[in-house]
Amino acid sequence: MADVLDQSEVDALLSAVEAGAGSEGGGAPSMPVQPERHRDVSMYDFKRPERVSKDQMRSLESIHEGFARNFGASLSGFLRTIIEVRVATAEQLTYSEFIHSLPNPTNFNLLNVEPLEGQMCLEISPLIIYPIIDRLLGGSNAETFIPQRPLTMIELRLVRRITDRALENLTEVWSNLVEVCFSLAEVENNPHLVQIVAPNEVVVVIGFEIRMGQRSGTMSFCIPFNVIEPVMGKLATQGWLAYKRRSTAESRKEELSEQLEHTRVPLRAVLAETDIAVQDLVALQPGDIIQTGKPAKSNLVMEVAGEPKFACKLGRYNNSRAVQVVREVRPGDRF
Repeated sequence: MADVLDQSEVDALLSAVEAGAGSEGGGAPSMPVQPERHRDVSMYDFKRPERVSKDQMRSLESIHEGFARNFGASLSGFLRTIIEVRVATAEQLTYSEFIHSLPNPTNFNLLNVEPLEGQMCLEISPLIIYPIIDRLLGGSNAETFIPQRPLTMIELRLVRRITDRALENLTEVWSNLVEVCFSLAEVENNPHLVQIVAPNEVVVVIGFEIRMGQRSGTMSFCIPFNVIEPVMGKLATQGWLAYKRRSTAESRKEELSEQLEHTRVPLRAVLAETDIAVQDLVALQPGDIIQTGKPAKSNLVMEVAGEPKFACKLGRYNNSRAVQVVREVRPGDRF
C-alpha cells in the first residue's frame, strides 16, 4: 500500500465521513462528542503573587493587634497622654509598591530579627513623629507645623526612645510564635535608598494608625516573605489559636501566681457598724457601751484590701484575740 494517497482516495474518505455524520445506521462510525467540562478559573496576577494564605494573614494580623494594644499603652505611659494604636491594614505587596507608597522624607528604620535571616522595616510617618517630638519637648502639639525635611540628630535621639519601645513590644508578641529579638540596625530618611529585597519580592505590610489627641498618623511594618518563610508553618490558624490558649492558660497563670504569692494585703475583721451622733461621739468615755443592732453570735466579716471576702467567728488563740474563717462571703450576705 502506498504511503501517499492520491486525490481520488482523499475524496472517497471525505465522502465516507460526511455520509457517516449524516446517517445513524450506516457509514463510518462517528466519534462521540465529549461533554464540555466546567472548569474553575481563578485570576492570578504575576506582578502581585499571593504567597501568604488568608489564614496566615489573619494570624499575622492577630499577632500585631496585640502589639498595637501593648505599644499604645507603653506610649501613653511614656508621653503621659492617651495614645491609641490600632491595626488599619494587612496586605501583601511587592517591595517596590511598598517603597513607592511611603512619603519622602520619613522615619525609616531597618530592623534585625535574630535568629531569622534578613531584615524587616518599620516606618513612622512624619505626621505623627513631629507631634510626638513636640510633646517630648514640652509643647502642646495642637498647632505643630510638619516640616518637609529629614530629622535632625536631636530629633533622631528622641524618636529612638519611641522605636525602642516598639521593638520591645514586637519582641514580646513575636515570642509567642518564635523566639526572636528585634534590634535597630539603621535609620534612613529616604526609603528609596534602602533595598533589603528585590523590587518584585513579596512583602507583608501591616499598617497601623497612631492617634494622639487631634493628631494622627500612620506606621507601617514591612515583613519580607523570605525572612519569615522558615516559620510560616507556625502561622496556621488552628495551631496559633491552640498555642495562644495554652500559653494563656498555663504559663501566664503560673507567672501571675508566682508574682502574687508573696504579696502582702491588709486584713480587717469588722465587728459591727452603727450610726452615732457627733455630740455623743465627742462625749464618749472609757467604759461607755455602744449599742448595735447586730446579734452577739452572728458572724463577722473579714475584709481583704477593703473588700468583704470571708465570714468568720470571733475567738481566742494563744491568749490573743483571733478570728476563725467559716466560709466565703456570698452575694446577698448581710452582717
